[in-house]
Amino acid sequence: MRNKYFFFSSILVLALALSACGGIAQPTQARTLNVSGNGTVYLSPDIAYIYVGVHTDDPDIAIAVNTNNTRTQALVDALKGAGVAAADIQTSNFSVYTSSQYDKVTGQTTGSTYAVDNTVYITVRDLSKLGSLLNTAVGAGANNINSITFDVADKTAAQAQARQKAMENASSLATELAQTAGVTLGAIQDVTYSENSPILYGYGMGGGGAAAPNASVPIQPGLTQITVTVSVTYAIK
Repeated sequence: MRNKYFFFSSILVLALALSACGGIAQPTQARTLNVSGNGTVYLSPDIAYIYVGVHTDDPDIAIAVNTNNTRTQALVDALKGAGVAAADIQTSNFSVYTSSQYDKVTGQTTGSTYAVDNTVYITVRDLSKLGSLLNTAVGAGANNINSITFDVADKTAAQAQARQKAMENASSLATELAQTAGVTLGAIQDVTYSENSPILYGYGMGGGGAAAPNASVPIQPGLTQITVTVSVTYAIK
């Protein structure tokens, strides 16, 4: 009987010890600090993209299309003559649709005309000629000019600089917050980043087919802004 009792007591002590050990081994949640950093670089644009088009109307669809074809070809020839390479002129839209005409007094439909649009997408690689190029387009028959977008042909170095600035900004902010909170920064656990799109400069013109103005169209390219935002997660001690 004494031996059996001792054996039972030993098992009970061992079970209590294992239970105690299990309580100590519970995992602890990692502590982290997440910050966002921004980096911005400004560049002078060296390239522009423009939509230039010809719009015509006529009650006869054949005349509307033929007139548009003639004017659009004249536009393309004028652009090439002004130094735009053929590879930098691309048709972006050709459409034909019916436009109804109404009596101003009665509001009744008096007939319809056919409207034709032909738009080309132009890449301008010499911004010093952009103003005179717009004059040339208008003089050649263009009566729709829209969405001039300025950009930088090669942004590789500027994007790398913006990312570096963003990381430095995030590191500085994390250090400040850690000191204020009385904690110590550990290793970086995660990094994500995003970049913005180029600045869009809008420009529109009406009319068309008339003689171009004597002076070049005043165009201000300004600066192209490249901004990178990073999100960095640090371990904290």
